[in-house]
Amino acid sequence: MLTPGLQNRAAAWHNGVMDPMQGSDMKFTKPDRQARIVAELRTAPTLRVNELAQLLGVSTETVRRDLAELDERGLINRTYGGATRPVSFEPALAEREKLMVAERERIAAAAVRLVEPGDILMIGGGATTTIFARRLAAERDHLTVITHAFSVAMALASNPFHKVLMLPGQYDSREGLIHGPDTIEALQRYRAGKAMLGASGLTAEGPSDAGVGPSLIYGAMMKRATETVVLADHTKFDRASLSVYGPWSAQVLLVSDRNPEGELRLALERNGARSLLA
Repeated sequence: MLTPGLQNRAAAWHNGVMDPMQGSDMKFTKPDRQARIVAELRTAPTLRVNELAQLLGVSTETVRRDLAELDERGLINRTYGGATRPVSFEPALAEREKLMVAERERIAAAAVRLVEPGDILMIGGGATTTIFARRLAAERDHLTVITHAFSVAMALASNPFHKVLMLPGQYDSREGLIHGPDTIEALQRYRAGKAMLGASGLTAEGPSDAGVGPSLIYGAMMKRATETVVLADHTKFDRASLSVYGPWSAQVLLVSDRNPEGELRLALERNGARSLLA
C-alpha cells in the first residue's frame, strides 16, 4: 500500500501527468528513475520496492536493479525489500544538479527578483545557488559578487557587466568550492547587502550543511551580510544535516517551492524570519 504522499503523486499521474500502469519501462529513462528515487528518499526516510514500482510505473525487478546501482554509488542504503536514505548524507554537486530541477528553477526565479543592479552579494556553493547565478547572469547587470564556488563564478562570468571576486582557500573537488581558514579570513574584508545561501537541511534550529568546511563559510557570510536569503526546496524541511551554520532571525528570508509547516514554520515566526513562496 502506498504512503499518503506517494498516493498523491500516483493519483496526479493517473489524472493526466502520466499513467504508471501503461508502457511501464518506457515512461522514464534509467537516470530519470534513479534521480526520482533519490528525490523521494529526501521526503520519506524509507521506501519499499513495491511502492517505488507503482510510483514509477515499472516492474519490481527494474526497481531492484536501480536500488542496487544507487547503493553501489552510495546514494542510498539498500534494505531487504526497499531502501533508506543515508544518515547525514548529501550527494555530490553533480548528483544534486539532476534532482528537483523544476523546483530549484522556481526558487531561483523568485530570488532574482530580490536583486537590484548594483547590489553586492555573497553567494554560497550548491545546486540551487548555481541555478540562481545563471539567472543573475541573464537577467541582471552590474552586480558585485563574492563567492567561493567555481560553478557560481563561471555562471556569472558569462555576463561581462558583473564583477566576480573569488575567495582563496582549499579546493573541494567534490563540491567545486573553496573553504578553510584563508577563506574565512578573506571574507572579513568584505561587506554585502545579501548573502544568498543554499542548505542541506532546515530545522527549527536553523539552516544546516552536510559539510563542516562549507558550513563555516556560510556562517561567516551570514555575519558579513545585512540580510541572508536561504534558497532551499521543500525536501530540506525538517531535515537535520551535520552542521548548523546560523540561526533564524529577522534578517533571514527563506525562499522555497512550498511554505514551511509545523515546527519549522513556528521557529521562523518565533524568530522573526520570513518565507517567500516561489
